[in-house]
Amino acid sequence: MVHYLEVIFYVTILMVVAVHTSPASEIVTATIIMEAGGEYSEEAMEAIHEVITQRSKNRWLTKDQVCLQPFQFSCWNGKKQVDVIAKAKSHPRWGEAFAITLRPVTSYTGGADHYHADYCNPYWNKHMKITAKIGRHIFYK
Repeated sequence: MVHYLEVIFYVTILMVVAVHTSPASEIVTATIIMEAGGEYSEEAMEAIHEVITQRSKNRWLTKDQVCLQPFQFSCWNGKKQVDVIAKAKSHPRWGEAFAITLRPVTSYTGGADHYHADYCNPYWNKHMKITAKIGRHIFYK
């Protein structure tokens, strides 16, 4: 019974995605997928959405504008928008990522507006406070 309800849930999401996607929502969803779609937990993708949302508030930009700012999200660096979106749409978790953009924003990262993968050490993190570690990402504000 639970599996049946889960299938109905994801089919419904895919129907909503097919009807309601816009270029802006595709950019945000693609960013979530390309940055954290390979993570095991849904919380990892929700955390990326939190950072996008926080930057949007801090910078007075739309979420898609935040995603496309140069060198902010590595998935867009030097790539064509249409190619990134096409690759992300082929990901099996596209519907799940899109659903995240429709729900109220979570608070797993404690208001983080920066993050990086745990295998690198960027110059900008030296004077920032770590707020969370989720999956392979470390979050800061």
